[in-house]
Amino acid sequence: MKLLFDQNLSFKLCRQIADLFPGSSQVQLLGLSAADDRAVWQHAKACGFTLVSLDADFAEMATLAGPPPKVIWLRRGNQPTAVFEKMLRDHAEAIAAFERDESAACLELY
Repeated sequence: MKLLFDQNLSFKLCRQIADLFPGSSQVQLLGLSAADDRAVWQHAKACGFTLVSLDADFAEMATLAGPPPKVIWLRRGNQPTAVFEKMLRDHAEAIAAFERDESAACLELY
């Protein structure tokens, strides 16, 4: 599974979690930093990414439109990148189960 980190998460996460989620990227790295949420959503869908965000916007889109793409909503507010890396590592099994569940649209992590 590859993750697409929203603008509000550091591009450094791509390298830091590459062992668990190879092929992950961040919107700025893909030239989407000025894109609206709908364009990011469409890109994630077309390229097989799971969106990761701190904002409720993508979680709401996932609830309304359903997957793909799936959304991981990190519910910790602004934190250092190391906190989000640990969070993703600590929940790697739950994330893998979420990815396998075809009907699941959004995973909230605290």
